[in-house]
Amino acid sequence: MEKKRTDDYEPSPVPEPRALDRFGFIKQDANTSEGVAKTSRSAHEYERIKEGRRVRKWRKMIGVGGSDWKHYLRRKPNVVKRRIRKGIPDCLRGLVWQLISGSRDLLLMNPGVYEQLVIYETSASELDIIRGISRTFPSHVFFQKRHGPGQRSLYNVLKAYSVFDREVGYVQGMGFLAGLLLLYMSEEDAFWLLVALLKGAVHAPMEGLYLAGLPLVQQYLFQFERLVREHLPKLGEHFTQEMINPSMYASQWFITVFSYSFPFHLALRIWDVFLYEGVKIVFKVGLALLKYCHDDLVKLPFEKLIHALKNFPEDAMNPDTLLPLAYSIKIRKRLEELRQEYEKKNGKMSRSGELSEKPILPSIQTS
Repeated sequence: MEKKRTDDYEPSPVPEPRALDRFGFIKQDANTSEGVAKTSRSAHEYERIKEGRRVRKWRKMIGVGGSDWKHYLRRKPNVVKRRIRKGIPDCLRGLVWQLISGSRDLLLMNPGVYEQLVIYETSASELDIIRGISRTFPSHVFFQKRHGPGQRSLYNVLKAYSVFDREVGYVQGMGFLAGLLLLYMSEEDAFWLLVALLKGAVHAPMEGLYLAGLPLVQQYLFQFERLVREHLPKLGEHFTQEMINPSMYASQWFITVFSYSFPFHLALRIWDVFLYEGVKIVFKVGLALLKYCHDDLVKLPFEKLIHALKNFPEDAMNPDTLLPLAYSIKIRKRLEELRQEYEKKNGKMSRSGELSEKPILPSIQTS
């Protein structure tokens, strides 16, 4: 059976070199008035002071190299959850992501495995990976240069995973996950975090997002459609009338965990919570977006509705507005009920993404 590929993630034309934002992406709008620039400088100074305070709190919380993390987490889990939801300081993101995902433990348990996968193993997906690399964050300075360090690192991580899990191999959407991780950590660290996510080191495994037929995507879309009907019945009815289903707009939300088309600063905040709390934040953010834009969406006919669902307004993408709204939506119990309902209808699938909190450390096989 030929694996279904997620090849709809096409890059936009790369613009001429321009100024970069603080994350390394080419700025799309370089024309700012002097008044806006002054406001930006003032806001930047306020954010710098605020970030400094947060960094000091986080350093105290995690200790040197993460040495105090597990102890602090056991003592004050509610403090940890609250601080993660407020956003992990950018300078500590790479380390904290490894700590909360369980990938640091996998790395320490498997010395030398990544090097063996990259150097000594061959992958049937190598040509597909090479073709897909240029589509991953094409406007980011790290990945722009053909055969440059970013593209080489991305190739190595994706090739290593395709060998590590030959059943999954490589699917194009995986590049956005690996690319995002590489902006915050080394190749080996990014590889093990990808393993932790897909194999289920802390939360339920997510490799079903990329298996043949994308079984986990199908489950998530079923759950999401039901949640829309239950939480936003008027919009759900409008979607039915206009023949809109979640596969038309939400598939890439799950396949790339919002890293494909969302503003990067928002995607990072979502990933902070996603790695700690699990996939339910993807559902919550999706519902929050629809709720925020509800009154506009219910008025739109099919074509305009499809466009709006892929091009949300800037104010809807403000993390300080969207995320508190997402956190207020309670769906955990209902998600589990819908998972069970889906499995009864479609037959129980392995690695189906149940909301288990039981750690599952994968066995390591390199051939």
